[in-house]
Amino acid sequence: MSSAPSSPSSAPAAGRIASVDALRGFDMFWIVGGQAVLLAVLGIFFNPIPEGLKAQLGHAPWEGFTAWDLIMPLFLFVVGVAMPLAFAKRAERGETIGKVYLRILRRVAVLWVLGMAVQGHLLEADRQWVHIFSNTLQAIAVGYLVASILLIHLPIWGQAIGTVLLLVGYWLLMLLVPFGGHAAGTLEEKVNLAMYLDEWVLGPFRDGTTYTWLLSGMGFASTVLLGVLAGHLLRSPWSGVMKAVWLVLLGGLCLALGWVWAGGFDGLEELGGITLVGEWRFPIIKHLFTSSMVLWAAGWSYLLLALFYLVIDVLGQRWFGYVFQVIGANAIFAYVAWQLFHGSFQNVANVLLGGVVRYFGTLPSP
Repeated sequence: MSSAPSSPSSAPAAGRIASVDALRGFDMFWIVGGQAVLLAVLGIFFNPIPEGLKAQLGHAPWEGFTAWDLIMPLFLFVVGVAMPLAFAKRAERGETIGKVYLRILRRVAVLWVLGMAVQGHLLEADRQWVHIFSNTLQAIAVGYLVASILLIHLPIWGQAIGTVLLLVGYWLLMLLVPFGGHAAGTLEEKVNLAMYLDEWVLGPFRDGTTYTWLLSGMGFASTVLLGVLAGHLLRSPWSGVMKAVWLVLLGGLCLALGWVWAGGFDGLEELGGITLVGEWRFPIIKHLFTSSMVLWAAGWSYLLLALFYLVIDVLGQRWFGYVFQVIGANAIFAYVAWQLFHGSFQNVANVLLGGVVRYFGTLPSP
């Protein structure tokens, strides 16, 4: 760990990094009302708002990716970014591995129960209301647990290899394993290996959507681990500018790999006797958290982190993310509060923004 003092061009090696909290808060902002704010602002300049812009504020129905689809993977990514910083603190305090694991398991349990709580009907006797695994908080719990184990027991290069194995392993399972009388590689909304496994294991405790969770846990974990690698980079002794450059390069690499993987290697008809066009395609599907989607989302996450880190920690413009930092430092609380009391928050948004929206006449009441 570097002992060099913090400066505009060098972030502290351990402890909270302002840009990480700000990026986490930026992500949460969209969940707790940012969409209404942006629509109101867009309504000032566009009447009506172009369909292409509005489409970016909703989820892709199946294959494809929108800006709104980035919210969940960015949340997981930032969880990973913070982990090397937090684990370094525990090592400095001399915590035993047993105490570290106890803390990890407690956090996983809390996230899991909170995930069930925000789904509603936690104490209902009717099992059709009890969704054991179908929430972002539970996805975070899975990714955090796997990433923690690798972070504790493997060096950085081992963590990188683990990330690759999860991505490739998930791809090969989805591509090569037949299921329920269906051909291997079937990736339809209600007919795919991940959905088949969820229905077989969770049965009536599923949420009834086309999102998958058990096998997709490999995607959740690899997303968190890609964030962990960014966290290691932020803890490195390199200058702040160099860290930002590397974050941009890693973002570009992830975007390129995700794009190529999703496209089935178009343009490469054959390589070494293996047909590449389409045969090995793993499309970007957020509902399945496919490996190509993980890389595509991680690419944008790296670029956003580079921007926030450069402006806030390198250039010292703390004002840029101050409001986001407040939200980001209490992200889980903000998420749970929104899920449990979103009706009240919507009333507040209506009071604050309703007049603006109705004045410009471009949108219904938020």
